[in-house]
Amino acid sequence: MTTVAIASSTQLAADGGAALARMGGNAVDCAIAASLVSVVTEPGICSLGSGGYLTIAAPGEDPVTIDGYVTMPGLDLPAGHTPDGAISAHMDYGGGVDLVVGHASVATPGALAACGVSSRRYGQLPWASLFEPAYGYARDGFPLQNVSYNYLRCSQDAVFNWNEEGFAALHDEQGNLLRPGDPVHIAHLAESIEQIAQEGPETFYSGSLATLIEEDSLANGGFLTRADLESFEPIVRDPIVFDGENWSVYTNPAPAVGGATLAAMLMLMRGRPAHGWTPEELRHWVKVQRAVLGFRRDRLDSSTDISRDVEDLLAAARTGELGDFQTSPSTVHTSAVDSTGLACAVTLSAGYGSGVIPPGTGIWMNNCLGELELNQRGADWPVGVRLPSNMAPTVARRADGAVLAIGSAGSSRITTAIVQSLSNFMNAGMSLEDALAHPRAHLEKVESGWQVAYEPGMPAGDLDMPSRAFEDLNMFFGGAGVALWTPDHGFSVAADPRRGGGTAIAST
Repeated sequence: MTTVAIASSTQLAADGGAALARMGGNAVDCAIAASLVSVVTEPGICSLGSGGYLTIAAPGEDPVTIDGYVTMPGLDLPAGHTPDGAISAHMDYGGGVDLVVGHASVATPGALAACGVSSRRYGQLPWASLFEPAYGYARDGFPLQNVSYNYLRCSQDAVFNWNEEGFAALHDEQGNLLRPGDPVHIAHLAESIEQIAQEGPETFYSGSLATLIEEDSLANGGFLTRADLESFEPIVRDPIVFDGENWSVYTNPAPAVGGATLAAMLMLMRGRPAHGWTPEELRHWVKVQRAVLGFRRDRLDSSTDISRDVEDLLAAARTGELGDFQTSPSTVHTSAVDSTGLACAVTLSAGYGSGVIPPGTGIWMNNCLGELELNQRGADWPVGVRLPSNMAPTVARRADGAVLAIGSAGSSRITTAIVQSLSNFMNAGMSLEDALAHPRAHLEKVESGWQVAYEPGMPAGDLDMPSRAFEDLNMFFGGAGVALWTPDHGFSVAADPRRGGGTAIAST
């Protein structure tokens, strides 16, 4: 008998993963199934047209990160085609966000391809089985989740209302945004999921779905072509590895920048906070963020050699000399571990969403070319290049055989959410639940300089710098999920209360 613990972005997703465990699935099967439920049942937050990463640690093997993040499209564009389908937008989310939506904001999605590789290499169940929970929700409808509703209230006018199919899915007959718990039905989504389940991820990249996606893109000024989809290949990478408080930690490598940012901050936070978040510890945390996020903003976000600059960041963090470099909801995450010692962390993102649904598919597409907060270059990339990402799905091992999987949603707050959660657990000795629920602070760059955003309970009053306080725990600060198995105590699992996340432990 195999037992699996799952932490995901909603209880619907965690329950979907648990259903696979009862069918005989392992941690990878359950993590993929839960992620598929997330992208189906969290409209606005993520979608099948996303990119992402899976970091997997199998017993007796070196961990890997399977890179399915988005690439710059534009292969074989027809002569005379102008990708002019970009719409500049602004939404009042997290203090205000400028972005680009529309067809020219869509990058080549790789999430399904990465899930396919992960399933073939590490899963126990057939590919089609992984879609059963998600297909049921797409076919029968699902209740609108609070996390989607809260995001759509801010984003609907800027991102989703211009597309007729998207508007119809998210509004009632009077044109009002659906409320939490209202049933959501997305036309054609169930048929697309059934096709992907039966024919494999290939149908999204080279079958009839690919044809529908290309036709819509080219008819509306997009970059994305069938050639981009057909040429997409997931990459199996060696993760970044570092030691942290008796754990060996494995996270997302270059060309993503999230893993390096996470690793650098954890190195500089080694052993802290030992006894909770005092004013002194918070000042140190702000200093760490200033160094690492400043490096990211000044070097990584506009780098022409990501691998070189990531190595510079990690080398500086290892020696503690990072100060010499000083001058940074659109995601779902699932963590799963099982009783064999297999751990899987999956993070997927569609950016803030493009609003695009290719007719006949029911699949929203990403706006990763227009997520200017993380992609300062917009669409100014060579065709085929993988874009940088802040996602950092992470696994960790301990010498006694314990395994942990963790990650977070939260755009630019992903890494700071994971660092604070791990520091609370590994350094301060908090339980997983307390580690995730503890108030957080995030350093952000605004026009006037750096300021600290913080939740109540963080001792920010003594900081000698601008700050903005939130009234309560807020999904702005991420949505972490963590699953742990130890030989002595078995399973522990926790999901971030900021997103109303869900957990489950289930056995064959």
